[in-house]
Amino acid sequence: MRRIAALAALLVLAACDGGGEPAARPAQPAPATPPAGTSIPADAGCVADVPVRVLPEWARVGFSDATPRMPYVLGSRGDIAAIIFGYPLHQPPLPDRNNKILWVSRVPLESGSPLVIEARLGGAGEVTRHEVTGGPGPSSIDLPAAGCWHLDLTWSGHTDSMRLTYRPSRSW
Repeated sequence: MRRIAALAALLVLAACDGGGEPAARPAQPAPATPPAGTSIPADAGCVADVPVRVLPEWARVGFSDATPRMPYVLGSRGDIAAIIFGYPLHQPPLPDRNNKILWVSRVPLESGSPLVIEARLGGAGEVTRHEVTGGPGPSSIDLPAAGCWHLDLTWSGHTDSMRLTYRPSRSW
């Protein structure tokens, strides 16, 4: 009986977003928060909550803090980081906040080479294409629907991929 009550309580907590309202969550269980400095594998599917953690050393350029903590996702090869300043990402974008992402490359850049993002909802179907002029750097990436997006990234002769979740914006 205790196990059933504990499981019911766990399910109720998992369905709430901290405000006591149901949250849009994938059917899969949320992974445990990884230790600082580790990545969330891009091929593991979308993560409902991207933890705030210490950025990799190579992604800290421009931050004044010696060990800056931000929500970020690493590419599956570990060659690019999406530091999410507009976390969580929303579709449609929230009126008071952009879907701002700082793209940081671990590998050398060619001057003037853009970052090309080809995104597919659920990893299949129609491609939505974005280009960040000048290569990895700051951008606002708005995708056409909420859900789990698979991103294929190309820049300076390099490629990587990752998954990002865009949450539905509440209409009230």
